[in-house]
Amino acid sequence: MKLLVPPLVLLSAGLAAGTLAAADLNVVEEIVAKCNGDIVTRGDLDRSRRELIETLRANGISGAELEQQLAEREKNLLRDRIDQLVLAQKGKDLNINVDSEVSKQLAAIQSDSKIADPEKFQAYLKEQSGMSYEDFKQEMKNRFLTQRVIREEVSEKMSVRHEDMEKYYNEHKTEFVRQEQIFLQEILISTEGKDDAGVAAAEKKAKDLVARARKGDRFAELARDNSDAVSAKGMGSLPPYKKDVLSKNLEDLVWNQPKGYITDPIKTSNGFLILRVEDHQKAGQAELSEVENQITEKLLAPRLDAAVREYLTKLRKDAFLEIKADYIDTGAASGKDTAWVDPAQLKPETVKKEEVEAKIHHKKLFWAIPVPGTQTLGTSSSAQ
Repeated sequence: MKLLVPPLVLLSAGLAAGTLAAADLNVVEEIVAKCNGDIVTRGDLDRSRRELIETLRANGISGAELEQQLAEREKNLLRDRIDQLVLAQKGKDLNINVDSEVSKQLAAIQSDSKIADPEKFQAYLKEQSGMSYEDFKQEMKNRFLTQRVIREEVSEKMSVRHEDMEKYYNEHKTEFVRQEQIFLQEILISTEGKDDAGVAAAEKKAKDLVARARKGDRFAELARDNSDAVSAKGMGSLPPYKKDVLSKNLEDLVWNQPKGYITDPIKTSNGFLILRVEDHQKAGQAELSEVENQITEKLLAPRLDAAVREYLTKLRKDAFLEIKADYIDTGAASGKDTAWVDPAQLKPETVKKEEVEAKIHHKKLFWAIPVPGTQTLGTSSSAQ
């Protein structure tokens, strides 16, 4: 499966095709917009369009419906690209550091690809995404930056009054009637393909991890860094389980245990499994205090899109932004001049020789005029 990522802003160039010699001119991609120190190219928009089509098809959309949705959404491709740029630039201005998030995500992708060799992994990324490793990494960094900026500058500054939460809760109580279910985290130390010594080493590692978790190390981070299960990239979290869904031996081990309980290593057919009880949701009506976060998200959702759009408009007003005449930013800020200025059409200001001489003469005359309060008394006979 292709790695679908938003297009990275870059100026791509290549040698002309055919039988042209190496000395032929480079073909430079068309720039369609300039945003502060970054640019949007025609190739960026083309890649975004291809990725949109792939996403729609992956969601089972095809035929006339695909064409309809494509027509509706592709008009916003330039808007979305500029949104990403101004948010990423704001993230840098705020000194937001997302290097750890980028490293974790790249490690997760490398783990899923099962390619340990760095050079082969970089080649794999280029094949899947169409970008160089550095470009792919920078684009990932930009996406994390945009997410952090929206959270810190918009969503975290929004609030919901307690009385509004209480009103929603009372009007939608049936939404918060819950079945009993348990939430678990896991760490799996695989023994697949290992000899007796390898199995023994895996068991020792599992026991060491249990000891560390019980002493206070964060289970989620231990899972992320050590687990061989697919859930490692999700910090070991598993979907909630209702009664009688887990295998009986596992359910008996965790069902009646308190929140935070960690099992000893459990020998399975493919390794040693460690489970932690993250939460145990009881059956019945949930209290308001238990669902406040859920209600807050529901009430903020209709307001969040408008708030983000307002924030993006402000960033646009403060940005240096030029867009070519044939392209439209559907998120344009009202009153903001984004007309494209072609550097080739800019003419240097010329001044005639006579004008220069006149200015010099004017300056000389200016310094010849006495300024009140600056005269000094002479030593002439009239002073005597």
